[in-house]
Amino acid sequence: MSDVFDYDVAIIGAGNVGAAIARELARFELRVALVEAGPDVGAGTSKANTAILHTAYDAKPGTIEARLVARGYALLTAYADEVGIPLERTGALLVAWDEEQLQRLPAITERAIANGYDRTRFIGADEVYAQEPHLGPGALGALEIPDEHIVCPFTPVLAFATQAVLAGVELRRNERVTGMGCVDGGWRLQTTLGLLTARWAVNAAGLHSDEVNNLAGHDEFAVTPRRGELIVFDKLSRPLVRHVILPVPTETTKGVLVAPTVFGNVVLGPTAVDVERKDDTGSTAEGLAYLREQGQRILPGLLAHEVTATYVGLRAATESPDYQLLADAERQYVCAGGIRSTGLTSSMAIAEHVRDELGDAGLELREKPSGLPVVRMPSIGEAQLRPFADSARIASDPEYGRVVCFCERVTGGEIRDASRSPVPPVDLDGLRRRTRALMGRCQGFFCGPSVAEMLAEHSELDVADLREPVS
Repeated sequence: MSDVFDYDVAIIGAGNVGAAIARELARFELRVALVEAGPDVGAGTSKANTAILHTAYDAKPGTIEARLVARGYALLTAYADEVGIPLERTGALLVAWDEEQLQRLPAITERAIANGYDRTRFIGADEVYAQEPHLGPGALGALEIPDEHIVCPFTPVLAFATQAVLAGVELRRNERVTGMGCVDGGWRLQTTLGLLTARWAVNAAGLHSDEVNNLAGHDEFAVTPRRGELIVFDKLSRPLVRHVILPVPTETTKGVLVAPTVFGNVVLGPTAVDVERKDDTGSTAEGLAYLREQGQRILPGLLAHEVTATYVGLRAATESPDYQLLADAERQYVCAGGIRSTGLTSSMAIAEHVRDELGDAGLELREKPSGLPVVRMPSIGEAQLRPFADSARIASDPEYGRVVCFCERVTGGEIRDASRSPVPPVDLDGLRRRTRALMGRCQGFFCGPSVAEMLAEHSELDVADLREPVS
């Protein structure tokens, strides 16, 4: 590789897709930069997904998305076991609430088969209520989709980035790409921190992928942010639901779902409203009222429980129904844009696709004999053995028995470990996604100051800067 450039590959965007690409390229003898505009990996669209592991049963047959979601499902399921990503095999029920919806179920089954998924099964109303006795009245039947599961929305991107960094990828946070220019044999990237050069540029900028695509001299698509509001209910609501409860989708939206989470809560949402601004992440009275109306119909008992939090995700919708995976071999540029809500599931498959595009276009891919470093992510799922309950771990280090965040039972040892990890948090939001601290009923009202002090103690951060509201 030539030393004329700072890097062989610069990946723009460190969400699920960008971090997965960085991890995949870290297998090879390459100098790779992962350039993120925000303060952390997965701090944008990736942190606000619905945390469903998709089978691609309902994807449009023949699309890139259908192929990569199916492949990504297999990859991420195996990877979750390998590195300790919380994943619970709940399955899903796609419930029909009226005759029109009931008549659409056979077509959904046919689409699933066209996508290579043949494990759907129709069940009648009696079996629906036997499996989910707390559903609201009026369900006429459902499609059982046994392989749609729930997964941690935070750990996958952290695992990807951790392996990439340990394998030599340079993570450059708080650095937005503001300009791109072709130079002989590569790219010159202007950023908010200066200049960097790379032989190849990979666009994985999520909501801003169209803007980066334009900077690279392309104009194939435009991102229209699609706002999805969600409500997170208290852990006492968890016994109300066993599966992911899906609606029958329409032409424009997959609709509102009810799902358990790997943290022991229940989530209701999302809405689907196109908005103009890519930072329009505030909850709205109209959106929350709509969700409560839908929740009352789907799972009436849910509305009797306390709300722990609300959050909003913005999906990178485009004018196309498919992912925007583009390769310009002549200019040494690859784009992974327009990745919507299935991006968590498909991320590892998208990384394979980008790797192959780069290789086919001339990037030399020589595998490292050592392979990727072995990592094991922290146990933050309710189905895992958490440190506060691990007597052997506490015996070896009492900090794992000192609970700091009582709502989520997060210990001092976990905060210390996160602060010293290969990809450490730089704010309270990042710590929350690594440990669950501040995620519970009090939303940090009780433990916030002590958690901030601990994070500052184990890092070079200023505690005064950490006592800001969690985003």
